[in-house]
Amino acid sequence: MWPGCLQVSQTVSRAPTLGRRAAAEAVGTAFLLAAVVGSGIMGETLAAGNVAIALLANSVATGSALVALILVFGPVSGAHFNPAVTLAQAALHGIRWREVPVYLGAQVGGAFLGVVVAHAMFERLPFTPSTHERGGAPQLLSEFVATFGLLAVIWGCVRNRPAAVPFAVGAYITAAYWFTASTAFANPAVTLARSVTDTFSGIRPADAPGFIVAQLAGAAASTAFFGWLVPERRTSADQVGPRPPLAVIP
Repeated sequence: MWPGCLQVSQTVSRAPTLGRRAAAEAVGTAFLLAAVVGSGIMGETLAAGNVAIALLANSVATGSALVALILVFGPVSGAHFNPAVTLAQAALHGIRWREVPVYLGAQVGGAFLGVVVAHAMFERLPFTPSTHERGGAPQLLSEFVATFGLLAVIWGCVRNRPAAVPFAVGAYITAAYWFTASTAFANPAVTLARSVTDTFSGIRPADAPGFIVAQLAGAAASTAFFGWLVPERRTSADQVGPRPPLAVIP
């Protein structure tokens, strides 16, 4: 075996440290929120009152950003960017429970950082509590459906076509912006961060807890359903993006 091949083999088999995975989750989630909030501001500004055009811009930018971010950070951390995904992975032993708080902290911290960056780019205050009302049973049902579907896409693709996950997730979120009444937050960290932006993509702080409960319920229901539907789990079940098999936590 050539020395170079040995070096590459050793590099691939060495799993990223928890610190590096946390950094990937924080930076990836920050970019995700910058895309969500920034495109919302830009879309609303350029649409001149046309909400449909603003939502189109917001959804396409978010879905596109997700594809790119999962491709970039998937090999490092699995590119969860979402506490609901991390908890579902832990429930199926894809990530150790003692690492879950680190992932969640990185995701929430990164989400708020992303809002600050988006606001700075558009000359807004770092944080402004949202006044965008998103309450009521239809909104909560929407979040349950959106998150159930997101986890369904992840589990279905990871177990059958893992290389398709980034594109499937991006496409699903883009579509879910339009077919759900809530515009598919489907992410507790995103929900918390969007409560401090009084822009197109915001949500009232009072409405955020209900969204988060619905999201976690949707993730749990989808994980349980796919555990029954496709019981044979791949060893790469902790991946949300393509990741070297040897980097998977046993």
